[in-house]
Amino acid sequence: MTRLPPRSRKVRILATLGPASDSPEMIRALFVAGADAFRINMSHGLPEEHAARIASIRALEKEFSRPTTILGDLQGPKLRVGTFATGIVTLDVGATFVLDRDDAPGDKQRVNLPHPEIYEALAPGTRLLLDDGKLVLRVQHVTDDRIETRVEVGGALSNRKGVNVPDVVVPVPAMTDKDRRDLSFAMQQGVDWIALSFVQRPEDLAEARKLMGGYGSLMAKIEKPSAVQRLEEIIELADGVMVARGDLGVELPPYAVPPLQKQIVAAARRMGRPVVVATQMLESMIKTPTPTRAEVSDVATAVYDGADAIMLSAETAAGDWPVEAVAMMDSIAHSVERDPGYLARLHFTETKPESTTADALAEATAGIVPVIGATAIACFTSSGSTVRRVARERPSSAILALTPRQDTARKLGLTWGVHAVRTKDIGNFEEMIGKARRMALRTGLSAKGRKIVVLAGVPFGTPGSTNVLHVATLRGDELKGRE
Repeated sequence: MTRLPPRSRKVRILATLGPASDSPEMIRALFVAGADAFRINMSHGLPEEHAARIASIRALEKEFSRPTTILGDLQGPKLRVGTFATGIVTLDVGATFVLDRDDAPGDKQRVNLPHPEIYEALAPGTRLLLDDGKLVLRVQHVTDDRIETRVEVGGALSNRKGVNVPDVVVPVPAMTDKDRRDLSFAMQQGVDWIALSFVQRPEDLAEARKLMGGYGSLMAKIEKPSAVQRLEEIIELADGVMVARGDLGVELPPYAVPPLQKQIVAAARRMGRPVVVATQMLESMIKTPTPTRAEVSDVATAVYDGADAIMLSAETAAGDWPVEAVAMMDSIAHSVERDPGYLARLHFTETKPESTTADALAEATAGIVPVIGATAIACFTSSGSTVRRVARERPSSAILALTPRQDTARKLGLTWGVHAVRTKDIGNFEEMIGKARRMALRTGLSAKGRKIVVLAGVPFGTPGSTNVLHVATLRGDELKGRE
């Protein structure tokens, strides 16, 4: 067994795997460099390739005796134009361009758009964005099988480029047949989190929830303006959210994305849901070994805002410098968290407790820690809810999650400040305090003579019953006991 010290930073790093990072050796290198969780992008790759990556991640769990966290990211509905007779055409500004239901190859005047839902949703004056927003069409007339548009921003358009519809809610289901197959595969493989793409409304989460049947945790990707309009309803129904800035930045002006990012992060924090900030964080490191100063500031902003996790996409999936990208993100996070003003900035977002014993104790714990100089908060948990409540308060000390459930330990890998340990359940108060002391020393999160705060629920082993707060001093002889 290899010993790896617990992460001293609070924000978590989520690394996407792909062709540049699918060997067991590279996945291990990313983990050692600082990756806390791994994203499997279901939009690319074959099931057998994903299965091999998942097996490599789980092997780290055995080698380092630390839970590993895997997020399976579903592709979602992809809206695309058809093909062109010449493979590519150029649309001129001011020209008329038609999208229709005819599957014949297109030209400069028209192309097939095989998505009847779009025809139903559009009205004159709405926009269509093609090829990640590089081309903009304004709808002039629309029928059941023909959309006549005027080209507002022209350029080259080639086969099967994507279509975004930012001004209306398109009545497409959130999950495709491919998503259902991928979800079934992810569950068979034991993936911990499922990310649902292109969520437009709270109802979009219902099918995934039903198919999951209580399995794992569901993350809603916020990448549509319509989702922002119903943000709190979506967060309420999800287990976590992702600020997916790629498509969000296509359908909205670039300058609208930063304030929305802050709004989404703050809303998720208030509601106690893990929040991931993603896309183009260190984009230049796909090809260069160092990022731009602007990218460093972008990552730092997400850390200052209190995001639970920050994500690398192509940087680790397809880039030339995957390990360096993780190490850079780790260094940026450490630098921010060493800033004396870091914690004060985190608490610009007010997280009011609900009128429950568990919330009251979580808030009290965050206040007790700096007063007594506690180095860790040991939370005994079955479902993880106690830990998430404590993490929502963004305490100054580390959070040690002690759980008998492997699935709970793994899911907590995307929660701010948490070091999860799978351990046997406790049966009485003395055993609780002894184990908390022992594990705080064993993990290196505390030391002899230091204080820790212990949270648990009585009767023991009952989910959602957190009602005990205890302060313990570590004597130094606790390691003689059993785990």
